[in-house]
Amino acid sequence: MAKSLLKTSSLSGRTKLLHQTGLSLYSTSHGFYEEEVKKTLQQFPGGSIDLQKEDNGIGILTLNNPSKMNAFSGVMMLQLLEKVIELENWTEGKGLIVRGAKNTFSSGSDLNAVKSLGTPEASDGMAVCMFMQNTLTRFMRLPLISVALVQGWALGGGAEFTTACDFRLMTPESKIRFVHKEMGIIPSWGGTTRLVEIIGSRQALKVLSGALKLDSKNALNIGMVEEVLQSSDETKSLEEAQEWLKQFIQGPPEVIRALKKSVCSGRELYLEEALQNERDLLGTVWGGPANLEAIAKKGKFNK
Repeated sequence: MAKSLLKTSSLSGRTKLLHQTGLSLYSTSHGFYEEEVKKTLQQFPGGSIDLQKEDNGIGILTLNNPSKMNAFSGVMMLQLLEKVIELENWTEGKGLIVRGAKNTFSSGSDLNAVKSLGTPEASDGMAVCMFMQNTLTRFMRLPLISVALVQGWALGGGAEFTTACDFRLMTPESKIRFVHKEMGIIPSWGGTTRLVEIIGSRQALKVLSGALKLDSKNALNIGMVEEVLQSSDETKSLEEAQEWLKQFIQGPPEVIRALKKSVCSGRELYLEEALQNERDLLGTVWGGPANLEAIAKKGKFNK
């Protein structure tokens, strides 16, 4: 009875975006034709996006194109969307680490693809922009607590990807650089919007203009990253990141996932909608196994 009272059928369009999977920011009404973009991206092979799902509910997403500093080829962009869809449906998942192969995060877009898509008469560049905004927005809304493990360089689109994660960790010698201005463009995968939310508009202007260089010390000082890890070794730093993430994912998946969804609604929705969504999400766990077990143990105030 109580559970039914906590549910509602009145949902706004924005709220539905957070409730449902498979929905995009852009559609044909915006001049965005996803299947055509996919055909274009398929023409630029190389590298892969690898996903490992651990029994403890932590996924490890690896950008794997080391010969090009893990730059995103067109095929990798397609694979990223595939992995996001897989993660949306991973009901046992609680946390996610994003990293690059061979101790480098990512150098952004593969320049071969950029050159081919950058001709003035082509609209492909704008279409890819919308495709990656869609993908990284869905990534950001995943019901998993995510952290970017920045080893080596995170450049351009790689830097933008780090902002789609809930948290960022850096190794001592790593660097994050938004090099878009030097390429005569601006961030286009949603990086500016997310960066402003993370560090504020004044600091974002410093970073995007290149006036402030984000080595690990500066990034920590302005709140871009949560922590600088002790080791720069690829394996050891991944182990450190896993241990760091574990503090956030203690508990059953349904509770962790509802918590993350609630935070997303608080960030993206108007107050009334966010409160309604919070109530709806409570209805998914109220009276559930974890709730009943905690009540039985009188563990409500235990730490």
